[in-house]
Amino acid sequence: MRRLHGSPLLIAAVVLVPRFVAAQGGEASRAVAGGGISVPGWMGQIDPNEASRGQVLANSKLTAEGKDLHVTTGPAVAYWNPAMKAAGNYTVKATFTESKYMNLNSHPHPYGIMIAGNDMGTPQQTYLYCAAYGNGMFIVRGFGPAPFRMNGGEGEANAAVHKAAGPGQPVTQEIAVSVKGDKVDCAINGTVVGTYDKSALVGAGKLKSTDGTFGIRFSHNTEATVSGLTMTKQ
Repeated sequence: MRRLHGSPLLIAAVVLVPRFVAAQGGEASRAVAGGGISVPGWMGQIDPNEASRGQVLANSKLTAEGKDLHVTTGPAVAYWNPAMKAAGNYTVKATFTESKYMNLNSHPHPYGIMIAGNDMGTPQQTYLYCAAYGNGMFIVRGFGPAPFRMNGGEGEANAAVHKAAGPGQPVTQEIAVSVKGDKVDCAINGTVVGTYDKSALVGAGKLKSTDGTFGIRFSHNTEATVSGLTMTKQ
């Protein structure tokens, strides 16, 4: 019988590692075959924590399917077109279809609308996103440039967010983020699920402005189609 020898601190570290991994989701980001961006004019950047683990943008994939966008991740990533910008009062919306819920992951992962992008593609980039899970949850998060949260540690449940019938089944979410006066709303499937004061979103450690580039944001190991990405002035 082999015996393990080591200091109490080393043994404690070994015991704690699995718990830490579980707390982070317990699922390493994969590399998508044939990854990269093949949609003209579009750009992307993976999350800083993904880059720190050796992931690269080419490990996720953005392609065009007619007028739609198809995203397969890899590392968590934001995609945008620098020509697509919004300022003042506006709404950005799109429909996200996860044709096979959880087909690349062991638990639900979110995807959604990104707005207020500034200094995109640099270490100083800032943006806000509202994203839905196929289990009835949603999150509102941002980078300022460090990550910040606007609704709970793990997000919130809301009856408006559609639930997939089960793994491998389809689920669709229509997500819209609106800037109106001093408020920012996130609506999912036609229902406002969160409203935030602009003063709580813009400032040190958060957004530079609610004006900026808009696009989409996907968590790691997720696949969905994005249709009808549009911006309308209010």
